[in-house]
This record gives sequence, C-alpha cells and structure tokens, in this order.
Amino acid sequence: MGRKFASRPAAARMAVSALALMLAGLSTTPASAGFTQTFGEGKSLSIGLGMRGSYTSAEDAAPNGRDRSSEFNLDSVRVFISGSLSDTIKATFNTERDADGNLKLLDGYARFEFSDEFNIWVGRMLPPSDRANLDGPYYLNAWSYPGVVSQYPAKFAGRDDGATVWGKLLDKRLTYAAGAFKGHNRIRGASNQGDNMLFTGRLAYNFLDVEDNPAYYTSSTYYGSADVLTLAIAGAYQEDGVGTAARPGDYGAVSIDALFEKKLEGGAAVTLEGAWYSYDTDGVADVAPGFGGSSGTSNVGGIVAGEAWLLGAAYLLPGKVGMGKFQPFVRYQTFDPDASRFDVEQYDFGVNYVISGHSARISAEYSTIDTGPGADSDRFIVGLQLQF
Repeated sequence: MGRKFASRPAAARMAVSALALMLAGLSTTPASAGFTQTFGEGKSLSIGLGMRGSYTSAEDAAPNGRDRSSEFNLDSVRVFISGSLSDTIKATFNTERDADGNLKLLDGYARFEFSDEFNIWVGRMLPPSDRANLDGPYYLNAWSYPGVVSQYPAKFAGRDDGATVWGKLLDKRLTYAAGAFKGHNRIRGASNQGDNMLFTGRLAYNFLDVEDNPAYYTSSTYYGSADVLTLAIAGAYQEDGVGTAARPGDYGAVSIDALFEKKLEGGAAVTLEGAWYSYDTDGVADVAPGFGGSSGTSNVGGIVAGEAWLLGAAYLLPGKVGMGKFQPFVRYQTFDPDASRFDVEQYDFGVNYVISGHSARISAEYSTIDTGPGADSDRFIVGLQLQF
C-alpha cells in the first residue's frame, strides 16, 4: 500500500506547530540584522528582511507627459538568508523585487571563509567596484542611487555571476577584493562572441577607524559611530566587452572614491564623500540595452564612455528629536560622455530622519536633473527604509 498523508487541516496544524517551535528557538543578533538559529557547533541559519517604499512627484512624469507624477512605490523588498555548515563553509541567498513586482534572485553564493586575510566566494554577488555599488541602496547617504556616475555593468542590481577572492590585511586596515565574472554583451550579434570574462578589483585603506562592514562591502555613513577616512581604487576590464560582433571594443573602467566622517560633540557627525570615474569603450559605440531581444537582466548594451564625478556631504545634528536624529545632506553628480557636447548633471538635497541607523530611517529628497539643453527636470521623494 502507498503512504498515507495527513489531511490538509492536520498538515496545516503540523506546519504551524513546527514553525512556532522554530521561531521559539530563534535569537536576534545584531550582526545578521535578523534571526539566527544554531544547530550545533558552527552550524546556523539566519533570516532577515528589508524594505524601501517611497512617494515620488516628478516633473512631466504623469502619463500625459505634461503634469507632475504622483506615485507611491514599493522600491525594494528583500529577504536575506545565510547559513553555515562550519566556521569555514557558508552560503548566502538573498532576493529582491524587480520592476514588475516579482521576487528575483539577488545574491546566491557559496562562501569559503578561511581567515580575515583570505576568503573565496563563488556565485552571484556584487563584484568589487565603487563604494556606491557596494553600498547598495540601503547604505547610501542620500535616498536615490547615484546612477548618473556609478555605471559598472551588471546583470541585476549591481550583481553578476562569478568568483571573488577577498581579505583584510594590516590589522584589517587594507581590504582587497579581486574577481572574475560572466561579464557584458554575451549574446549573439553583440561584441563578446568569445565568452571573455569581466575582471574587477578593489583596494581600500582605512587611515582612521576600520570601517565595520561585512567582507568588502561598504557604507557611506556610520551616523557618528566612528572616525573614518578611507581611500579606495577600483577597476574593471573585459576584452570585447562593448560594441557589436562586427566591431567589438575592449571595456575598461577605473574609479577612485573617498569617505571622511568625524564624530563631533553631542553626538553630531560630519560626513564628506567623493568619487571619480573613467569609462573607456576603446573608441567603439556599445549596442543599446535590449539588443537582440535581451532582457533587462542579460547585462547587454548601454555602456557609454566618459568621465564622471560625485561629491556629497551630510551633517548629523546632535540630540534626538522624538525617536531619532536629523541628518541634512547634499550631493552632486556629473557625467561627461565622450560622444556628446552636453554633460549630465544632478543635484540632490535632502534630510534623513535616522531612527535606528540604516535599519530604520525616513528620507526626503529633492533632485534637479539636467540632461541637455531644454531637458531640465526635477523630482521630490519621501522614502521609508526598514531592515530586520
């Protein structure tokens, strides 16, 4: 005879009971920003959640193309899962909401973590790159991502498939990361017909306090918890990374970023940030995004040669007001494309209401964007960010 299965109501009660028992054994840990269940020496499973929602009013962005838009957006919903089989063998699996409202794979990589000085990750992850990309949207100073300047190629949300070797040397002051990834324009008719990989790397040195981040990831403010002065250089190279199969070109990028944050009396803090970028396409125009029917996560097309700059400043006011502190900020971005006489410029002005660091904050941001003569626009955003 075949196996007997519990009735649906009984199965549901069993599932709820099992979940309740599991949750009863979970403990909150600051390191995971979520819940961690241990299963023995070196074995654990951690679960966390993140979300960002906003209201946006943008000039000429209504459906008729003339009026201001008025939209509520669920910008990001993330589930963070990590597990360990031992102190050395670990894994990370994270999801993200895409533009269509579907959950997609964000990160999925195996972690072989041997020591502070030497580790290997394999799978889908953030390649070593600039501070903005390694911040991600959750750890920036401003609300919006600086997409005018931060333009390293990626499959989805800055990620790509590959492997990274990273470590922290000199009492963790020097962080290095180097990786090889699937890369750009791997589609019939586009430039990368030889399946050339994208190689990336980053070196960052902490002159004052060591930045308290996992692996080679970054933040652009620590809300006055540390004195930070960090200088970093990052780069990327891919043979035949841009253009068409008939006329391919090599892709190269280099960026330098710096972060300064100083604790002041009364719990105040000043933050200064800057970055410079140079993107090279070997004198070749890249194909357009969507070339050959590629999807938005195919990492095809859209690379533009040029030079870019970012400057930002923030000031965390002393003393709490209600649940949190206010942090006004300003940011400037500019991109000078090689093939155009017109620069792209964006100014961002805003204030964060910081309730619990990067785990709970409310932001208001006003931006003006200039993409050429007669192409000025502005937008206003109010956003809420939570992480558990």
